[in-house]
Amino acid sequence: MAKAPVLTPRAEDFPRWYQDLINKAELADNGPVRGTMVIRPYGYGLWERMQQEMDARIKDAGAQNAYFPLFIPQSYLTREAQHVEGFAPELAVVTHGGGKELEEPVVVRPTSETIINDYFSKWVQSYRDLPLLINQWANVVRWEMRPRVFLRTSEFLWQEGHTAHATYEDARDYAARIHRDVYADFMINVLGIDVVLGRKTAKERFAGAINTLTLEGMMGDGKALQMGTSHELGTNFAKAFNTQYLSKDGKQELVWQTSWGVSTRMVGGLIMSHGDDSGLRVPPRLAAVQVVVMAIKGDEAVVKVRELGDRLKAAGLRVQVDDRVDTPFGRRAVDWELKGVPVRIEIGPRDLEAGTAMLARRVPGGKEPVSSDAATLAELLPTILEEDQATLLRQSRERRESRTSDVATLAEAAEAAVAGGWARIPWAELGPEGEAKLAEQAVSVRCLVAEDGSVPDADDAPGTVAIVARAY
Repeated sequence: MAKAPVLTPRAEDFPRWYQDLINKAELADNGPVRGTMVIRPYGYGLWERMQQEMDARIKDAGAQNAYFPLFIPQSYLTREAQHVEGFAPELAVVTHGGGKELEEPVVVRPTSETIINDYFSKWVQSYRDLPLLINQWANVVRWEMRPRVFLRTSEFLWQEGHTAHATYEDARDYAARIHRDVYADFMINVLGIDVVLGRKTAKERFAGAINTLTLEGMMGDGKALQMGTSHELGTNFAKAFNTQYLSKDGKQELVWQTSWGVSTRMVGGLIMSHGDDSGLRVPPRLAAVQVVVMAIKGDEAVVKVRELGDRLKAAGLRVQVDDRVDTPFGRRAVDWELKGVPVRIEIGPRDLEAGTAMLARRVPGGKEPVSSDAATLAELLPTILEEDQATLLRQSRERRESRTSDVATLAEAAEAAVAGGWARIPWAELGPEGEAKLAEQAVSVRCLVAEDGSVPDADDAPGTVAIVARAY
């Protein structure tokens, strides 16, 4: 009898494979309240690495970290009409506290534009106070009707940036800088996902924004995942909260603003973009554990892997030693395969005698004998890790290119999306009416791009192309 696979094959049932992987790789569990999740240590380690990489890029862009309250007076949200309308179905509202009914209900933070603007209006007095560039790492709550771990949960973790500028041009350029130099750089060069940069249509724009820039990734099943967004808010929130500054000319002017964010949804994108039927494949630049050094059996092997682990850590690699020889080696190897650690170095009694180790690579697969000398491995491993990082990005790009069709009609666009791919269609041929018709078939316009792949200046810019797909 054939041995049952550890995971449901992706080709058989992609959603089931996704859930199997999250469980078997010990990434997360469902929380006790519907739509919430418990992120387990290995899954949280991935998020911590994402935080570290993103935080460095955000600070390089000039923003500083701060923190704002979880509870927001309900009246704050009503000040910006589009904003409250857009978030109303997702709000969690607290009406009682301390055993008493509250004088004013408070909303559990769905996003922080309103409360941050209340403080921006106090902090900004003069053009000398601008630009004001703030970021916070926090949790938010958006009551989710169709929860899915990491992808759509009622509570999730994220960063949200909020900025105020003296001019429209400065705000526009900063939103584009975050989109390009922070988000795209991270997703392409660290996550290894070849995202498409574009602008959202008016229908898909963030509630209260005048423009939304997005990054869309193609997952293993051909669907699209919105990986992050950067918004131009114009003066909409400045008007609502009276956020003004005294210009160099001595006039009171409204500030121009941006907001931008990415979340733990990126963990879901990582899984669905790079995972295979054996489990997760973690890009080496992201991996919290790049190399696991495993003792197969025997006390001498344990001593060797501990020594080797220390030497490789000292060489700058992120290493974990697995010396649990009381647990069967095969079970441990499968566990690390599921977790997607890029490289395993396996050492047993025979390897000790020969001065070798077995090197297993997760991304391309396969094993090969190598020297167990620490200096030799410290020189070899960085090259291998960079090769595997490049392989994942190449595979992501090739998948997207091979499964994207150029089409001329609405019917062809819908057909391509339903078949499990993306379609590119001139926006002039589609337009808002065609977008609405696609929505009836659970197909959406993910973003608008220029013919050369750049981000168009406006929805109706000449040569604008719509990327059409089914989405998570």
